[in-house]
Amino acid sequence: MESTSKLTKDEIAKTNEIIMDNAESPDNLMKILQDIQSKLGYVSLEAQGMVADRLGIPVSKVYGIVSFYNFFRLYPPGRHSVNVCMGTACYVRGSKNILNEIKTRYRLEPEQTTADRRFSLEIVRCIGCCAIGPVLNVDGTVYGRMKAEKVKKVLEQYV
Repeated sequence: MESTSKLTKDEIAKTNEIIMDNAESPDNLMKILQDIQSKLGYVSLEAQGMVADRLGIPVSKVYGIVSFYNFFRLYPPGRHSVNVCMGTACYVRGSKNILNEIKTRYRLEPEQTTADRRFSLEIVRCIGCCAIGPVLNVDGTVYGRMKAEKVKKVLEQYV
């Protein structure tokens, strides 16, 4: 559930390989980070520390890049991506209740992944389905006219 999850041995090996293949210059920082993101699906704080150590640069510089660009993730992706629309139409129709149900039931905050890596939760501003709001999007499937009571039934489908 935490964005500071520990890397697995396999993830550490892949991260080290990427760093070693590109560590001849601190100018390769962006390429290293992009490669880690591509291979692992995220750039953890641990991986950022590994990169900073190898390149001899402050970890704050690495973190500054990862946190600035929205295509970098700081946490591992879940097997299923859950997006709750908080756009105006969905919000006024109760999307906050859907979000609260997910947070409570799965002990999951936005921009986090469950400990079992089953779900990642994101808040989105508009899915483009305002007429059937509030909407929940799971792995690209849109569930319209959602209610908090339906969340469990919808998410139980995703093992």
